Amino acid sequence: MTWSRQIIETSRGTFEIFTKGHGRPMVVTHSYSEFNGTGDYFADCFTSIYKVYLVNLREAGHSAKAKEAHQLTLVESILDLEAIRESFSFKYWTFAGHSTGGILGILYSVLFPNRIEQQIIVGAAARDFTYSSPSCIYHQDHPHYQTMQILLEQLRSPDLTSEERKALTKDRTKLSLYHPEKYHTYFNQSITKKISPVRLLVFSRELLIFDITKKLSSCSVKSLIICGEHDVQCPLEFSIEMSEQLPNSTLFSFEHSNHYPFLEEKNRFEEVVTHYLTK
Repeated sequence: MTWSRQIIETSRGTFEIFTKGHGRPMVVTHSYSEFNGTGDYFADCFTSIYKVYLVNLREAGHSAKAKEAHQLTLVESILDLEAIRESFSFKYWTFAGHSTGGILGILYSVLFPNRIEQQIIVGAAARDFTYSSPSCIYHQDHPHYQTMQILLEQLRSPDLTSEERKALTKDRTKLSLYHPEKYHTYFNQSITKKISPVRLLVFSRELLIFDITKKLSSCSVKSLIICGEHDVQCPLEFSIEMSEQLPNSTLFSFEHSNHYPFLEEKNRFEEVVTHYLTK
């Protein structure tokens, strides 16, 4: 079954959404990814249990454009998701987010706890993770910091061919795998996505002041927190922090995973998630 594309009219503009699966509604998105009909590795994990709504946020894909920069902030993105939910007339839905998608999920559950049935947050954080932990690859004390910065700088070049961009992206992703030599085993489907440059720019600036840890204790949403023990992007310590603060949360760490436990330990990930969602 392939992903079906639709354009949704909301009170806050039009949004491009891809759907797949059957059952109760689940929303999946990311702070700066541009999805298409090929789907998403993370979102595919849930289509056997839920009807998944894979959302291109404002300025991503064919969704509405931003008239002002503030429309691309995290809070405004949550308001856009709420407008999408209302357009579908869902009383609530489940949220699943990986990496910066998980950051959106945590914020969503704090702002609108009655609209989230439960959430699955993978490899994420409730505050800036780049400057506060040398375990993060974006921290200057991390041993692979320079390598990552060089790759990011090369990827910013507008003159790259598609093959050059694909090769650089692969090298960047390998830095976030516990077994980088297994890259082609993990990413073995014809799934492609892009990055929205303007959304990434706004997110990078906003992250410097992002911190909602003091709000977590008041959030009663049922939460499954998952993280690879070797995650170099959003290190495990941030998932532990969220789990300790969220009163209705469960934490699972994956011993042989970096930033992609849903690929690196696929079978265990599916077992944990299926048990959590169906119990």
